Amino acid sequence: MNKYKILVIDDEQSIRESISMILEYENYLVELAANGVQGLNLFNEQNFDAVLLDVKMPGLDGIEVLQLLKERNKNIPIIMISGHGTIETAIECTKKGAYDFLEKPLDRDKLLISLRNAIEHSTIISEYQKIKDEVEEKFEILGESKVIKELKSIINVVAKSDSRVLITGENGTGKELIARQIYKNSNRADKPFVEVNCAAIPKELIESELFGHEKGAFTGATNQRIGKFEQANTGTIFLDEIGDMSLEAQAKVLRVLEQGTFERVGGSELIKVDVRVIAATNKNLEEEIKKGNFREDLFHRLNVIPIISPPLREHIDDIPILVEHFVKEICNKYKIAEKRIGENLINFLKRKEWKGNVRELKNFIERLIILNPTKQIIDKDDNQVNSIAGESDFDFSKDYTLQEFQEITEKIFIKKQLEKYDWNVTKTAEALDIQRSHLYTKIKKYGLEKSGK
Repeated sequence: MNKYKILVIDDEQSIRESISMILEYENYLVELAANGVQGLNLFNEQNFDAVLLDVKMPGLDGIEVLQLLKERNKNIPIIMISGHGTIETAIECTKKGAYDFLEKPLDRDKLLISLRNAIEHSTIISEYQKIKDEVEEKFEILGESKVIKELKSIINVVAKSDSRVLITGENGTGKELIARQIYKNSNRADKPFVEVNCAAIPKELIESELFGHEKGAFTGATNQRIGKFEQANTGTIFLDEIGDMSLEAQAKVLRVLEQGTFERVGGSELIKVDVRVIAATNKNLEEEIKKGNFREDLFHRLNVIPIISPPLREHIDDIPILVEHFVKEICNKYKIAEKRIGENLINFLKRKEWKGNVRELKNFIERLIILNPTKQIIDKDDNQVNSIAGESDFDFSKDYTLQEFQEITEKIFIKKQLEKYDWNVTKTAEALDIQRSHLYTKIKKYGLEKSGK
């Protein structure tokens, strides 16, 4: 049984009552208002899931009330109703945010369908906003060091313009986070954000990925495809690792930046887009220009506002904040009780060389938590910490699949257990609660050998 609450605003009593009967029969909760002022007062006092609003009313007319309601809650679905409906009126209502326009006398089925669709649409929008907020929180730039404060300040200034941004920095420093923060604080925050990892797309597919293709453009192109630039229209496109883009694709990107137009692969139609471009790379593009790997004209088009993503070694004091955040995130991810990292371990982490930067730190914390599932406080004195910190089999700067991460972790863990029991396979298998044959299979799989052998 639904309990959606509907506000009906109409100056005709018979209309209000008939709508109320229809809706209450369908288990809606209904509040009635005889004019715009009453309706606005009820709206301010209570929460509603949708509004049915008459266009022609004495005093405040429906269009004025529509605007005022939208100012109070931009996501509230409002269905306009009128006995004097015209196409012009319907268009005006739609432009001002109305979900639908129904003519009197109202058709019961049309009313119920329109109302149900309006509420479903509003629910989807609300859920999307919730997810968007969660994503934005996830991609927050953490830290209170001077370096990070300066970075945040630059982002806030840059975000309000439509200028192109080129973010440079080492792997794992958070270039994507910077791009998302710029987008989040920009005038295009309610428009699309489209991310493209240029390094992950094969050379022969990059143009199709960016600009789309027409049906039959090449073997396998069975349907028309909309490219990333078209998807990002009115919003922001983030070209990550642009230093790995082919020269051919660079030429097309340059055209978009210069003219705001492009053609789909295999097409002749000129497509116009309004897109803000943010690019990022871990390469020195000026050096790549000298090597002939990157277009100088594209570099200057992109490098309107350069931003350097600082390596972790330049803001070591932020490690406690980062660790606390990662611990919460990882414990929540694996649904385990939240842990605490000891002060000695924090101090150790501050002294460690982080070649993979923040990404390496996060991977380190994740691995630490996984290998210490029962400990509530993890500190430097723990043997597990020492073994993880000194383990060379794991390259924290790399991006691993979950399976790869699990296999590497398993290899390290089995090796440490074998060493603990002086390579006694029987005792190790018992400790791991697996069959000896299974352990032998793992030893062979990972190529494990006793030190000095």
